[in-house]
Amino acid sequence: MNRKALTAILTTTLAAGSLFAATTKVKPKITMSEARTIALKKAAGTVKSEELENEHGKWIYSFDIATSKSDITEVNVDAFNGKVVAVQHENAAKEAAEKKQEKKDNAKKQ
Repeated sequence: MNRKALTAILTTTLAAGSLFAATTKVKPKITMSEARTIALKKAAGTVKSEELENEHGKWIYSFDIATSKSDITEVNVDAFNGKVVAVQHENAAKEAAEKKQEKKDNAKKQ
């Protein structure tokens, strides 16, 4: 097989695989509720937002937890094994800037 044909076949295969992965529903082994309980053990407070997302190839539950009037702690829990994979302390201004950037990024994707 010549090089151009092989390249075309590989490109088509990769594109189809990416499309399949993007449309396949992920089935986490732990529930949002279980992950929320784990996150609240790491940072006590009030959950302000929660979502299941693919971050750097890993499915995580992300929780923004208000730990005081001005502080937010983001806790990421692995959707398959329930381990806390990241904890970031933020203030309200940093959180608002992050949300604004996320909206911009999502608008570009559509």
